Amino acid sequence: MKTIQANMAGTVLQVLVKPGDEVKSGQDVVILESMKMEIPIAAEADGKVKSVPVEIGSFVGEGDVLVELE
Repeated sequence: MKTIQANMAGTVLQVLVKPGDEVKSGQDVVILESMKMEIPIAAEADGKVKSVPVEIGSFVGEGDVLVELE
């Protein structure tokens, strides 16, 4: 299973995908807010979204799983 992880700590501002969606490498999947900046998090590989274990407004740490791909 492939995962997309947070590259820095921040608050989840937007979730751009849902389970069942197909994503391509480089496609933004989550927008984090950190230090008043919006940081897009992109998929590093193609795949199908299995789950999104975060929700808007939740705080994530560096390395936390944002999206799981099949």
